[in-house]
Amino acid sequence: MKASFDDRQPIFQQIAEMIEDDILNGTYKEGERIISVAQFARTFQINPATVVKGIALLVNEGILYKKRGLGMFVAVDARKIIMSKRRERFYNEMVLNLLNEAEKLELTTEDVIEMLKQKKNGSIDECSS
Repeated sequence: MKASFDDRQPIFQQIAEMIEDDILNGTYKEGERIISVAQFARTFQINPATVVKGIALLVNEGILYKKRGLGMFVAVDARKIIMSKRRERFYNEMVLNLLNEAEKLELTTEDVIEMLKQKKNGSIDECSS
């Protein structure tokens, strides 16, 4: 888990994303108990109510569920739910912006794909259309 928060997003949302990241990277698996609110608040020196608000987001999305007296647990299909949500956000926030900017720069889809391939291979050359 990352130990610092940035100012661009409310802390409770960042907490929810941290937990999602831990589910995606396998720190928490389906049916496993996550860190308690008290532990989370102590570790990151934040108000427990902020942690509860972040966890509530994940409960509302079906990613976590509560076992009374035992804590919060990762739901079945939590990873799939997170992947679907984040892929949609990736498309809406990044891909569409990328394509809009490429259009302004008169780059073709092929130009953009070639740039991505070059970047993946460790070199990026000026693309021309």
